[in-house]
Amino acid sequence: MTGSPARPPSPLDQLADGFVESYAAAQPVVATYIGVRGHDDRWPDLSTDGHAAQAELLRRTRAQAEALEPVDRRDEIARSAMLERLGAELDRYDAGYAQADLNTVDSPLQGFREVFDLMPTDSDEDWAAVAVRLAALPAALLSYARGLDGAADRGRVSAARQVRLAAERARQWAGTPERPGFFTRLAREAPVEPRSALGRDLADGAERASGALLGFAGHLERVLLPLAPEADGVGRDRYLVESRYHTGARLDLDETYDWGWAELARIVAEKERVAEEIAPGAGVAGAMAALDADPARIIRGREALQAWLQETADRAVAALDGVHFDIPGPVRRIEGRLTPTAGEGVYYTAPSEDFSRPGRMWWSLPEGVEEMTTWRETTTVFHEGVPGHHLQIGQTVHDAERLNRWQRLLCSCSGNAEGWALYAERLMGELGFLEDPGDRLGMLDAQELRAARVVLDIGVHLDLPIPAGAAAGTRWDYDVALAFLRRHVSMEDAMRVDELHRYLGWPGQAPVYKVGERVFLTCREEARRRAGDAFDLAQWHRDVLALGQLGLDPLAAELARR
Repeated sequence: MTGSPARPPSPLDQLADGFVESYAAAQPVVATYIGVRGHDDRWPDLSTDGHAAQAELLRRTRAQAEALEPVDRRDEIARSAMLERLGAELDRYDAGYAQADLNTVDSPLQGFREVFDLMPTDSDEDWAAVAVRLAALPAALLSYARGLDGAADRGRVSAARQVRLAAERARQWAGTPERPGFFTRLAREAPVEPRSALGRDLADGAERASGALLGFAGHLERVLLPLAPEADGVGRDRYLVESRYHTGARLDLDETYDWGWAELARIVAEKERVAEEIAPGAGVAGAMAALDADPARIIRGREALQAWLQETADRAVAALDGVHFDIPGPVRRIEGRLTPTAGEGVYYTAPSEDFSRPGRMWWSLPEGVEEMTTWRETTTVFHEGVPGHHLQIGQTVHDAERLNRWQRLLCSCSGNAEGWALYAERLMGELGFLEDPGDRLGMLDAQELRAARVVLDIGVHLDLPIPAGAAAGTRWDYDVALAFLRRHVSMEDAMRVDELHRYLGWPGQAPVYKVGERVFLTCREEARRRAGDAFDLAQWHRDVLALGQLGLDPLAAELARR
């Protein structure tokens, strides 16, 4: 723990602390992600029985929290967060969607690879845990396959496209004799004598893990694919459940869809104005081409890229700390890293509870790409680092004086986290950190992507009509959606395809960036109106961050009280 509570733990705090231990034991991959030690050599039970046990843990804990009377305002906020978050997670189990979770970007499958990025590797004892986890991976993958089969028996199967992509991803990680996969490289690069017992265990575990992934890919194609629907859209009923889980809000989806189109048009117009500053008369494409050709904005080589990420993040921390935010000592440390495998996007991982593992920003470069233009990425560093994910999540992990252990380590709402991070990008523009027209165009480019996500994600999954002339069709399908991304997203085409596959397989998540930002901006303006000239932006930010993560509906209700 990183501090002492301001008051003795309440009964709700004690329930929350116990729930963290129970959840970590049941979900060892999550335990590794949040830095709770003692589970790094195990995997979750993803069979039908394992899912039933997990749902029962959620149901029991939620009922216990509901039965407790809050002892103070702090308890009221924590209880509200627990009831909403556990309820939203439980809804996915009750509907059968959690048991069928398989997609190309964020499902249990990804944990089998990505968890090894976060495991401690400082000692032989740490590497022994890696070896044990590798050895246990085949059985864990088998339980996952059986759980997916059980969900399929009840009519819950991911779309055929996601099944095929998941099988492809599993084969990529497994590798071939000519092109060793992730696990083989992990074992070979371990600082362990290859002929030692530990070295042999790692090599054997890597071989078995790779073989298990190949078997899993074959199982998906042989057993699950024939049962998978060809349609990518999931329909309104499922979308409502998934959207509530990701946002912590009961959105009016039709209103949000219409708002997304208006927001997209606003951003495109502003982008055109900034492009005119950069390359008069050349339009947005011409301005981007000029920026891409500017040698001062190009970083070449993985080491240089990682160094730039680190330097940019560190400069932001130094400039903001003590001026616009009060950043706790342990949170001032952040690491910029490149992922060991391609196709994983850009993301953030939280620090461990004791901050022995710092918060990290991860960049994934496409296969064969060794350079990056900085004008697109400056705003993304602010999103992933400070004042975005790292400040919000790192401060939450640190704040034991106000938040119980569940709030600090397990309470997570994508709409809150991504909404804050997108708000942080816009805030940095307001504070003068994006005065360079190229960096500002990069921020607007990222905003356009996020607004495009709102309309595409809701439109595809709910089969909503497209406004006349807004896309290459009147209804959404795969080809119309990809053409829409080519119009609104400036990245390599392979990355646009990956983006589209992400939206199709992860319904309800893509809109949360703009939806969450909208809530933060609305609440800030309401607070400004209430306070008038006495409004203090820095204090408002302190109040927001002190809440930890809440679903967007509870967040808006709480901020309305302040």
